[in-house]
Amino acid sequence: MPSSSILALATAITGASAAFQGFNYESKGNNQQSFEAQFKNAQGLEGTNGGFTSARLYTMIQDGTANDPISAIPAAISTKTSLLFGLWASGGQAQFDNEISALKKTASQYCDKLDGLVAGISVGSEDLYRDSPIGQAAGENPGAGPKVLLDYVQQTRDAIKGTCLEKAPIGHVDTWTAFANSTNKVLSDGLDWVGMDAYPYYENQKDNGIDNAKELFQAAIDNTNTGTGGKPLWITETGWPVSGKSENKAQASVENAQTFWREVGCPRFGKVNVFWFIMQDGGPSQSDKPSFGVVGGNTLSTKPLFDLSCDGYTNGGSGSSSSSSSASASSSSQESTSASGSATGTATGSQTQTSATGTSETGVPVTSGAPSTLSTSAAPSSSSGPAGTGSPSSNSQPAGTGVVPSRTPTSPAGSNTPTPVGSNSAAGLNSVAAAVAALMAAVAAF
Repeated sequence: MPSSSILALATAITGASAAFQGFNYESKGNNQQSFEAQFKNAQGLEGTNGGFTSARLYTMIQDGTANDPISAIPAAISTKTSLLFGLWASGGQAQFDNEISALKKTASQYCDKLDGLVAGISVGSEDLYRDSPIGQAAGENPGAGPKVLLDYVQQTRDAIKGTCLEKAPIGHVDTWTAFANSTNKVLSDGLDWVGMDAYPYYENQKDNGIDNAKELFQAAIDNTNTGTGGKPLWITETGWPVSGKSENKAQASVENAQTFWREVGCPRFGKVNVFWFIMQDGGPSQSDKPSFGVVGGNTLSTKPLFDLSCDGYTNGGSGSSSSSSSASASSSSQESTSASGSATGTATGSQTQTSATGTSETGVPVTSGAPSTLSTSAAPSSSSGPAGTGSPSSNSQPAGTGVVPSRTPTSPAGSNTPTPVGSNSAAGLNSVAAAVAALMAAVAAF
């Protein structure tokens, strides 16, 4: 391999020591100029000290094209924004072929410019949820099962082999209820990391007021860790709405959004990989759809709706701490390896990245090593809408399931409207298990 290619391979995957910190971004209606404006705005948000320098995408395809690379890539290069690539996986093999084509073109066109800007690759977003009984009951678009997704993961590994993206850690994003389902462990076993979407606001069959939000969030982390065997975990979608209807005890308000930011976000920012939902959506006055944007209105502004500084809240608040610990916690660090068993911790593959699967006294997952493998032990979150499936249309998920709104697309565009997806509590898991058992019994009787 030419020395220039080796250099590109070594620099495409970031080796920074801090965790990735950013927002989710939809593709629909965005071009390079608009992506650049959003990325710059995120970096300039008052109170964040320029900490939001990463972006999560739902598709590799530019809106309005068949398989051209998304223009967020040159925008990220221009603004030095790291990217969590996303391949839409709920459109069938023909659609996924276009995602793979865009991924290959990305490696071909941009490898010499990506310099440490690739956080990782997500194959799919909330596909397991949409493929489940509760997803179908909520009217979600068809998703994809674990074996199909595992095949897509292998197709992705094959596509990037020998390119500057070869060492990018590959994961899948879904609701915590999907990862807690043991039948899906065949998929998580084949991943480098799992991305969890979690929205306590939508857990409307529980005590889901803001006072209990951080406990519900930790429960989502614990259940995800248990279901995946402590697989490195990233928080790929979470947030609290600044406006919108109430969900049981959960009230949408700027004040509550700030409390959630401080109690769930601040203790984790810079320590685990977090992609918040969302910097800006349809604005603060939506009567039928909750608004999760930390920036209001239709015009970008670096002045947020509430104070985003984390002074005094990086350890869980003013002297407070979360007593929950991960059910799969281990006090020792483990090596984060790829599905093939090879190290994915560094761009050259010469080292392994470790991550502790335990939690600190504040209930925050402890992470060690470079975020290139993004091996963090806990992270919850979402689905469509704020939750994170990355399609242009948002679907509503069964209330009280504990997973944030999920975006189910007819195309991989990405939607900023969240839909409730899963539940972060054992009760939610039991209800899902009961529904599955009933379905199996019906099939057996038939």
